[in-house]
Amino acid sequence: MNPPLVVKVWADYACFTRPEFGAERVSYPVMTPSAARGVLEAIFWKPEFTWKIREIQVLRPIRHFSIVRNEMNSWQSPSSAKSEDYRYFADDDRAQRHTLGLRDVAYIIKADIELKAHANANEAKYRDQFRRRVKRGQCHHQPYLGTREFSAFFGEPNPEDQPIAHQDELGLMLLDMEFTATNESPTLTYFTHDDKGAQVTKGRAQPRFFRAQLENGVLRVPG
Repeated sequence: MNPPLVVKVWADYACFTRPEFGAERVSYPVMTPSAARGVLEAIFWKPEFTWKIREIQVLRPIRHFSIVRNEMNSWQSPSSAKSEDYRYFADDDRAQRHTLGLRDVAYIIKADIELKAHANANEAKYRDQFRRRVKRGQCHHQPYLGTREFSAFFGEPNPEDQPIAHQDELGLMLLDMEFTATNESPTLTYFTHDDKGAQVTKGRAQPRFFRAQLENGVLRVPG
């Protein structure tokens, strides 16, 4: 079995929102597996495989910051803006929301590549491509930690990078979304596509959670 692929990621700010707080953004004290997957996909993504997060190491002490921001309540779309009777006044749609986030963060992500059935290349090819992109600082788009305004940087870990000595019970944390095909009308839906981009399947998306623990600065993710 191949050892996990490793990348270091750091940023000035981060916010990994806990789902139980609703509109107010309150961050988990550490990066979540879904956020780590987002970082890896920003660096290197192919439809032939998925990322499986195995471990997240916290490299810097956990520190918080608090801000209040004006945010829009409604999503705006290009299609609605093209309508002749479209009118939108931002002053009437603002709401003040509180964010409790993290500052001066750094993590090491360890993950595996899991090939899909239609993959036409060996796993080693994708692993080498990922390592080269990390070494050169290449990415499909700029990674971010939780929200897009918190841009992140990445690179190869240094030998002196070590997880902090910290223990914590983090509660329930999103692990992944399970997708099953169905003809019903589910609350959450997803669509898969073939190689040409045509829609082929409609199904149900069901969130899976796990009870997260930070042990000596390491969050281990179940398989």
